[in-house]
Amino acid sequence: MFTDPVRMMTCLSVLGYFCRAQPNGDPPMSTATKMKVHNFSAGPCILPQEVLRKAAESIIDFEGTGLSIIEMSHRSKPFEEVMVKAQHLVKELLGAPEHYQVVFLGGGASLGFHMIPQNYMRIGGKAAYANTGEWASRAIKESKLAGDTVVVASSEDKNFSYIPKGYTIPSDADYFHFTSNNTIFGTQYKEFPTSPVPLICDMSSDIFSRPVKVSDFALIYGGAQKNMGPAGATVYLFDNAYLGKTGRKLSPMMDLKNHADKESMYNTPPVYAVYVSMLTMQWMKDQGGVVEMERRNAAKAKLLYDAIDRLPMFKGTTAVEDRSVMNPTFVMTDAALEPAFDALWKAAGVSGIRGHRSVGGYRASMYNALPLESVQVLVDVMEDFARKNG
Repeated sequence: MFTDPVRMMTCLSVLGYFCRAQPNGDPPMSTATKMKVHNFSAGPCILPQEVLRKAAESIIDFEGTGLSIIEMSHRSKPFEEVMVKAQHLVKELLGAPEHYQVVFLGGGASLGFHMIPQNYMRIGGKAAYANTGEWASRAIKESKLAGDTVVVASSEDKNFSYIPKGYTIPSDADYFHFTSNNTIFGTQYKEFPTSPVPLICDMSSDIFSRPVKVSDFALIYGGAQKNMGPAGATVYLFDNAYLGKTGRKLSPMMDLKNHADKESMYNTPPVYAVYVSMLTMQWMKDQGGVVEMERRNAAKAKLLYDAIDRLPMFKGTTAVEDRSVMNPTFVMTDAALEPAFDALWKAAGVSGIRGHRSVGGYRASMYNALPLESVQVLVDVMEDFARKNG
């Protein structure tokens, strides 16, 4: 029981909000009856309601310790247990071999773009990359700062609307890097490349959405803010055997092996982001793991893409065979109707479907926690609009 009255009142206020949650698991309703929001944001992502409740409670009192999760020492036993569980869940959900290691760091995948050539490109060596969009392009720029970087495949010629195929990865490269899912342009690798050199993948926007054969990769990494948790943490899953062979003298902060040896505790980790990621991964496990996530995601994607293809006033923007399950993108065949369509979906409680500012149009990000019911609401709006304006 709290002796601090301010803390107690804050706790009651936060918990009171969540206690008004509806029996079906929908968001809480205020006394004025708040509309359910259907969150299609590209990131930070939608999170399960039960995860949000536990995360909110932990801000006030983490598991009866009398301390908030964000004010307790990262060296304390309670948080060390959180870190160990989070690392274990990453490997368990993805079926990673026992010898693979997991590190949680700050800096987002953007810092990873810099760390990867530092940790995997030999002095005087070279790296191979595929360019399938904005984030792959940024990774390539960072690699070029470290050394010879060869772009062996690109879809830039058609505004990143497809996944390149039929390319050759040079056998003398130190590694091959690709981005599994393109959040801005809405493409996704349906089959991962077979590589003669260590394979490295940025899975920021589709990690945990489908099964992965981890042993095929030297490194998988990704920001938490798509399928795993709040912004602020980046997960790295890797085979330590590929590290320490570049001949480079690295800053300890840039050295993945150092972070692995220190169990992600070389410096203070992003405590809250790791904790909420752990909760989300436990939710995924309880729901049936990545196999069940894949099934749900396929159903959501089919529902929306069928509507895009069926309704003449909407048009998909990517090659059909490369369509992203996570981030479907589409445009209206008559752009003049966009303001009226925008008003309709906003009135229905749909949020976050405008396309990235660099490309326009629409993007409906459908990460693991987004329910099928939310996709149905969007499809209903599209169909209603088509009936009235077709």
